[in-house]
Amino acid sequence: MTNIASIVGPAYLVAAFLFILGLKRLSSPATARSGNRLAGIAMAIALGVTLLDPDIFPALVHLEWIPILSIVIGTAIGGGLGVYFARTVKMTAMPQMVAIFNGMGGGTAALVSVAEITRAVAETGSGGSAFQVIAAVLGTAIGAVSFSGSVIAFMKLQELMSDRPLRFGGQVYVNGLLLLGILALGGVVLVTGSMPALWLAFALALVLGIDAVLPIGGADMPVVISLLNSFTGMAAALTGFVVQNQILVVAGALVGASGMLLTLLMGKAMNRPISNVLFSGFGAIQTGGNGKGAGVARIVKEASAEDVGVALAFARNVVIVPGYGLAVAQAQHTVRELADELEKHGVNVKYAIHPVAGRMPGHMNVLLAEANVPYDQLAEMDQINGEFDNTDVSLVIGANDVVNPAARSDPASPIYGMPILDVDHSRNVVIMKRSMNPGFAGIDNELFYRDNSRMLFGDAKASLTKLVAAVKAV
Repeated sequence: MTNIASIVGPAYLVAAFLFILGLKRLSSPATARSGNRLAGIAMAIALGVTLLDPDIFPALVHLEWIPILSIVIGTAIGGGLGVYFARTVKMTAMPQMVAIFNGMGGGTAALVSVAEITRAVAETGSGGSAFQVIAAVLGTAIGAVSFSGSVIAFMKLQELMSDRPLRFGGQVYVNGLLLLGILALGGVVLVTGSMPALWLAFALALVLGIDAVLPIGGADMPVVISLLNSFTGMAAALTGFVVQNQILVVAGALVGASGMLLTLLMGKAMNRPISNVLFSGFGAIQTGGNGKGAGVARIVKEASAEDVGVALAFARNVVIVPGYGLAVAQAQHTVRELADELEKHGVNVKYAIHPVAGRMPGHMNVLLAEANVPYDQLAEMDQINGEFDNTDVSLVIGANDVVNPAARSDPASPIYGMPILDVDHSRNVVIMKRSMNPGFAGIDNELFYRDNSRMLFGDAKASLTKLVAAVKAV
């Protein structure tokens, strides 16, 4: 026992170092895979040492088979489901899978906090130190909000419910009362150790999570997922204080801090404070137009795949702008094939990535990485915007709001002020869409009607296949 206990601290230190190194390597597509592996190794070390520590999990040392079998069976079921979903879930469904997995983490953290305080009260008549009780109440509340909010985000992304903001009168005040109720019940738990009060706080937090995400539209889901991920990390860190496990505190703090930083960066990329994301109802259906030109019939110019193929083949610089439509059509491999053919014709090809393109942070990067697109061809918005003036053709595939010039020119537009990809500065713009339906923000796109824009209607994969054939024929 003594030998095992003596390696717990050093093993946790190694795991913490690997977590930090893995997180650092996740910041670049070129190193993200190895970063994920390092984080997985860190988690394996942390779990293994925790189970072997007699002070934390004495059941293994004393061969108490019921808890041991529970751990083994639970690990097998969870691991099996994780492998199954990782291999079968389509790229288009990745955002909702991330949302629901994140929710499971938040719910688990909340339940562990409740269970630990319940155990402490049963054994000692007290929930522990005041600090532990406060951490348990906060961990329970934040974890429950993350769980129920993530479930609503999952349902919106999975189209099990409307992705539009769902609001009612006085909703903000209701949420305020729920928050005050949770804090008051937390005070009761701190003073009296009342378990019914803790469970009631848990229930109110579940309702708060639901009511906080319902009024947020689908256009803001990437930010919401990132914010809820941060909440899960904070809940896990607080739970680490409750169960007195250092590595859980470290891992939770890393997730919470990185998630919050990512949330702030995404808010900056949209030129909107987080309060605006949470309370504005952005994404509601626009009934009165979206600014200049509302109510005026405008004409779009349609192009054929053959004409676009010729224009691409004779271009010098082509920028491909991927959006959610590319993911829906599962056309990432076909767009890579098109880029390869263009490079054979001496065309310089780059991919322009907007920070909030898709349905989750980094969605387009992951999608293109799956097709083995070279990392040096991926350009972030700040890197590529200065190059559009020298771009012969910008090929927009399923993107909508992130290329809408109204964000620069129309103060009446809901997205006014949001930084966008300046594809309208290109000599020619080809927009590939199934129809003229608006994007997740629910507003019309000024780009469709520009003189240098052409629409190529149809399924993205089918249209890209035609473009590949057209380029080969040149």
